[in-house]
Amino acid sequence: MATRGAIAAAASTIWKHRRNPSLRSLSRHFNPNFNHRIIPTGFKYQVRAIQGTSTDPVITPLKNREEPKPQNWKIKMLYDGDCPLCMREVNMLMERNEKHGTIKFVDISSNDYSPEDNQGLDYKTVMGQIHAIQSDGNVVKGVEAFRRLYEEVGLGWVYTITKFEPIGKLADVVYDVWAKYRLQVTGRPSIEAILEARKKDKVETCGESKNCKI
Repeated sequence: MATRGAIAAAASTIWKHRRNPSLRSLSRHFNPNFNHRIIPTGFKYQVRAIQGTSTDPVITPLKNREEPKPQNWKIKMLYDGDCPLCMREVNMLMERNEKHGTIKFVDISSNDYSPEDNQGLDYKTVMGQIHAIQSDGNVVKGVEAFRRLYEEVGLGWVYTITKFEPIGKLADVVYDVWAKYRLQVTGRPSIEAILEARKKDKVETCGESKNCKI
């Protein structure tokens, strides 16, 4: 949601100063109105592996949902289930996906997350920015990943404008800045601290099991 709002604002600025004839026809149809709130950086959210139990609000995936069967999904979304702001968007996509059934959701924050099952994408890499995997194995990331995901649930128009330059490049820049600082913005520890906590948690969970991967 924060990503969509930032991209829409940036696009509006360029639209005022640089009219592109090839895009004018889109202006009549593309009029997004996204309301988003700035989350105070001092507000702390729960991180399972680091903070333990907490009374702070945690946004989690909607329960009692059946993911599309493997042969039916067209794109797999790798999302950070410990990111409170991200989960607002994930939950929205889950709701829309109930009708379409074309997105498979994979929570990378789960201790069961396996890079081997997801084109070799490890936890640290996917934490850097959003990744999605198409059914043919093609990996997309960043704004393109959002665009493909939204298209699958009938909301492709939201990101249509990012297909055109210079909006597309600007959208990538805006998203990259958000991705770089999202842990800090949402009041979470650094990626190094999170990785260390996950490693410790897995060691405690695995014990002396030789078959457990850390």
